[in-house]
Order: sequence, then C-alpha cells, then structure tokens
Amino acid sequence: MNKIEAILRPEKLDAVKNALAEQGFVGLNVVHVLGRGVQKGVAYVGRAGERTTVDMLPKTKLEVVVREADTEKVIDIIINVARTGNIGDGKIFVIPVSQVIRVRTGDRGEKAV
Repeated sequence: MNKIEAILRPEKLDAVKNALAEQGFVGLNVVHVLGRGVQKGVAYVGRAGERTTVDMLPKTKLEVVVREADTEKVIDIIINVARTGNIGDGKIFVIPVSQVIRVRTGDRGEKAV
C-alpha cells in the first residue's frame, strides 16, 4: 500500500476529488496548508508602486492511501486533472504504508483500505 500526498492549487480540489471518486477512490483527507516551492512566492506591485512579496502561498494537501496496484492510476488522475501547465501546479509524494487498521472493525491491511 502507498500513501499519496498531493500538494495542489486549492481551486483544483473539487475536480480532483470528483475524478478520484468516479474511479472508485472515495476515501481521502484534505488539509489546507501554506507552502512554497521553486516559485518562491509571488510579488505584487500596489497602486502606489509599493512592492509586496507573499512567499507562502495557500495550497491544498490531498492524502489518499491506495493498494500498490492502484498507485499509478491515482497519480495519473491527479496529474491529468490538476495540471494547468503553470508554475505552482504542485507536487505528488508517494510514501510506503506498512499497515492500515480500520478502527471500527479492526480490519487490517488492504481490507482496511
């Protein structure tokens, strides 16, 4: 099993969530975060010419645990839906998961996913 953590543009969350659900991946967690990457933030020039830099941008972190066989499929869904082609589209991290336990039933492993 793998945990997929995707850092996305907040406005892409609903589209990614719906695309995953259409393919049967409904269990997920979402966290609203601030972050920066290669872009290092955004600089604005105000009306009076003052320059302001916002170096921590709002992003959304989507977390989903899937069977190893489904990992590439979920990654492809996220990329295809979230990609705009612009800086700031996000990153995807794949983390091995050694055990999953469903609290309600005690089910373990893939049965708990």
